[in-house]
Amino acid sequence: MSVVSVYAVFANADEAQRIGRVVAQERLAACANILGAIQSIYRWQGAVESAEEVAAIFKTSSARTDALITRIAALHSYDVPCIASWPIDKILGTYADWVEDSVG
Repeated sequence: MSVVSVYAVFANADEAQRIGRVVAQERLAACANILGAIQSIYRWQGAVESAEEVAAIFKTSSARTDALITRIAALHSYDVPCIASWPIDKILGTYADWVEDSVG
C-alpha cells in the first residue's frame, strides 16, 4: 500500500473546487483538501510577480499519481501549473486503506 500526496496551486477557490470534484469523481484522488488563499511570489517571463492563489493537497495511490498529475494539468488554467507529489512515510492504516479503496 502506497499513498501519495499531490500538491497543486490554483488561480482561485472555484478552480480548485472544480478540479478537486472532477478528480474525485474520476477516482484519481480519494480527496482534495483545499487549503485556502496563499500569497505567491514568483519569477515569470523575466519579471518577479505576486499573486493570491489557492493551494490544495490531493491524496491518491502511487499507481494513480501520474494520471492524477496529468489530469490536473489538463484541467488547469495555467500554462505551467505547480503540481508536485511526495510519498507519505507514515499513515494511519485505516486511512491508507480508504485512499486505496477510493481510487482503486
